[in-house]
Amino acid sequence: MIIASRLLILRSDPQDVEIAVLIHAPEMDSVDWICRLEIEWPEGRAERWAAGVDAVQALALALEMIGTEIYASPHHETGHLEWLAPGRGYGFPVPNNIRDLLVGDDRKFF
Repeated sequence: MIIASRLLILRSDPQDVEIAVLIHAPEMDSVDWICRLEIEWPEGRAERWAAGVDAVQALALALEMIGTEIYASPHHETGHLEWLAPGRGYGFPVPNNIRDLLVGDDRKFF
C-alpha cells in the first residue's frame, strides 16, 4: 500500500517529465521490517526496499535511500531535476557520507 508520494519535475525539451516517487507502508518480512519504494525515472522504474529492526527504521532508511538515488542520478547532475523550485533540493535526507551533494533547502535542513 502506497502511503506517500512526491512528484519531481525533469525539465526537458520538448516537454517536462514528471518523476513519481512512491513510498509503501512498512511491512514485516520474516525477522525484519521492510519499506518498499519506487522512483519512476524516464528510463525505467527503480524498485528498491530498505530493511530495519522496526517499521520506523525501515521507513527512515527508505527515505535516505530515495535521497541517495536522486542525488546520485544523472538528472540531478545536469541541474534539470527539481521539486518546488530550481536549486531548492528534493526534500529527502541522505546519509552523512554524501551530504556534500545537497543543494538549497536540503543543505540547510538535512
